[in-house]
Amino acid sequence: MTKSNKRLLTFIIPLVVFAVLIVMLFTRLGKPTDIEVSRVVGKPLPAFNLPLLSDTTRMMSNQDLPKQPFLLNVWGSWCPTCYAEHPFLLKLREQGVLLVGVNYKDELANALDYLNKYQDPFLYSVQDLSGQYALDLGITGAPESYVVGDDGIVYKHIVGMVDDSNWEAIAQCLQAVRDKSLDSNARLQACK
Repeated sequence: MTKSNKRLLTFIIPLVVFAVLIVMLFTRLGKPTDIEVSRVVGKPLPAFNLPLLSDTTRMMSNQDLPKQPFLLNVWGSWCPTCYAEHPFLLKLREQGVLLVGVNYKDELANALDYLNKYQDPFLYSVQDLSGQYALDLGITGAPESYVVGDDGIVYKHIVGMVDDSNWEAIAQCLQAVRDKSLDSNARLQACK
């Protein structure tokens, strides 16, 4: 390859890459960019068959979920925001809010140490070591929570931590989900 051909290639390759990027950007103009993270809202909680965190020889499934409205919380001992959220979850447990945990992509020993050290706010936690169940839920990270009714329907998806700043809206949703006089559509409206 001659020196002039090399110089030509060093000019043409970046130009072609730039042109491809421009075409890609223009084909996306005007199209919606929203990411739908709440794809499970209004639908039954995805089915699972996962080991109980405190006894991995015991498998848990949807049939083991509470028979009343509860908060499903995806957490991990590796997650800094989960540490910040944890005291609020303990407070909710003291107030009688039912919490079920999904331990996401965590080492068993680390997760158990976390709960032993900081106290366990959950009725129970399941271990989602592969992260597949979290994907089924549509999570983008941890922590995330879901308001689930006694009918197994997901009524609200909370991205990020549960705390004083968003608890009022979550509590109103839980109250609506507990209201037997409301149908599913009215509960969903109350939880928006």
